Amino acid sequence: MKKFTKSLIAGALIGTAMMSSAVQAEQKIGAVNVQGIFQSLPQAATIQQTIAEEFKDKTEEVSRLEKDIKYYLEKNQRDAATMSDKEKKELQEKIIQLRTDYEAKAKPLQQEIQQRAQQEQNKLLGLIRQGIEAVAAKEKYDVILNATAVTFIKPEHDISKAVIEQVNKIK
Repeated sequence: MKKFTKSLIAGALIGTAMMSSAVQAEQKIGAVNVQGIFQSLPQAATIQQTIAEEFKDKTEEVSRLEKDIKYYLEKNQRDAATMSDKEKKELQEKIIQLRTDYEAKAKPLQQEIQQRAQQEQNKLLGLIRQGIEAVAAKEKYDVILNATAVTFIKPEHDISKAVIEQVNKIK
């Protein structure tokens, strides 16, 4: 009786495995290189330019503060021997004030730039997702995987070029 039960269970498992592989054979699977698509789109370069222009004034102000700090530090090293104690103290206070201003402006600016860049990148990733969905629906793919997670895929199942074309149409 135990052999019959074991045979029945083994037969059920084999049947299930055969059915699941038959179902898998019917699925159309593709891959897409999202990172490669992102980098190849002209909108990605535009994001950098847009953000650079948007934060140009603030970036220049922080850069000017950096140069001023460097100038006064060099002046302190160069002229320390000939300066009076009062001049040294004033110069030290000036350097401290510049550093305080720099720290108050540089870190928030960096965070603001990163947030803005992330917003723009998310918009572009949304377009890429729309492109993937459109190509997958058009070519009747059941599953689309990220190409970086796949060890091997036949070139005819890599839909990255079709997605790039689709995203360029969406703009």
